[in-house]
Amino acid sequence: MIASTFLTADVLFAYSAYFVGTASPGPSNLAIMSLAMSAGRRSALIFALGVVSGSFFWALLASLGLSAVLATYSQCLVAIKIAGGLYLLWLGFKSARSAFAPGKLPASEAREDEPLRRLYLRGLLLHLTNPKAILVWMSIVSLAMSTASGTSHTAPVVLGCMCIGVSVFSSYAVLFSTASARRVYMAIRRWLDGSLAIMFGFAGLKILTSKS
Repeated sequence: MIASTFLTADVLFAYSAYFVGTASPGPSNLAIMSLAMSAGRRSALIFALGVVSGSFFWALLASLGLSAVLATYSQCLVAIKIAGGLYLLWLGFKSARSAFAPGKLPASEAREDEPLRRLYLRGLLLHLTNPKAILVWMSIVSLAMSTASGTSHTAPVVLGCMCIGVSVFSSYAVLFSTASARRVYMAIRRWLDGSLAIMFGFAGLKILTSKS
């Protein structure tokens, strides 16, 4: 009974840690928020689905132990880090260009009629090129694999965290696609795009210059 209580506590702690990390502002959330306000709920939800798919990919790697392989062959992780850093810098450049451009062009450069496949792939690419994602999942899986629990709670933790991720990302898409959110977006478009440029640029530089 005591062991079961500790296992439950480990799982709940993993859920809490993942929720805080997912709900806090970051490149993926900001991108979904901007897309929802500029191109609508449907586009943002498809983009969020791509983000969730990327998250599930990293979760699968971590739960299968392949993250240890990446840690052993550091060249793979370095390549992912470089690709992710450059992609974030590219997003930062696009956001800065939108912030200084006249008119109503959003940072995402999305249209309501943009192909769903392209939106999905953009969300997927954003998360797959984020090396921090796999580090987060390695931490979450480690929390689920305490000395007492072994690997028995890995699947419940991964599935539970994926449900949390779907809820958080879809909530961003729904909340910021409302008419009031669109009005707010039009009022703060330049400020928001500038903030996106700083966020993406800082994250990209930090990833490229980090030693870990």
